[in-house]
Amino acid sequence: MFTLDNKLQEDTFFIKDLKLSKLLLMNNKNYPWLILVPRLDNITEIFHLNQDQYNDLNDEVYLISKISNNFFNADKMNIATLGNVVSQLHIHIISRYKNDNSFPSPVWIDKKVRPYSKEEVENIIKNINLVLA
Repeated sequence: MFTLDNKLQEDTFFIKDLKLSKLLLMNNKNYPWLILVPRLDNITEIFHLNQDQYNDLNDEVYLISKISNNFFNADKMNIATLGNVVSQLHIHIISRYKNDNSFPSPVWIDKKVRPYSKEEVENIIKNINLVLA
C-alpha cells in the first residue's frame, strides 16, 4: 500500500491524483513549486520504474511542467529528482524567476520559507484542477 513520505506530507498540499502520481504543492510561496510522487511502494529511483510507469511519469512531468510554466508565468523551469532528504521517488517542478530569492542558484540555498495563506492554497489548487479537468 502506498504511503506518502512524512516530510512530503508535512511540507505540501495535495492537489490531485494523476494516472501514476500524486500532484502536490510545496508550501513555499517564494517559488511556485509542484511535486509529483509516483504512488508506488518502495520506489527510490527513476530506474526502479517499469517502462510503462516511466512513460506515464514522463507524460506527467511534461504536462505539469507546461501547466506550471503557463500558470505561474515562469522565466525558467527547474525539474529535478534528488532524494537526498526524502528518498521516496519524487520529481520537483519549480517555476523560477530571474528576480527570485536565489536565482540563478538552486532554490535549496534559500532557507527563508514563506508559507501560503489558506486562500492562496485554495486558489492555486482550484485553478490547477480546472486546467487539468
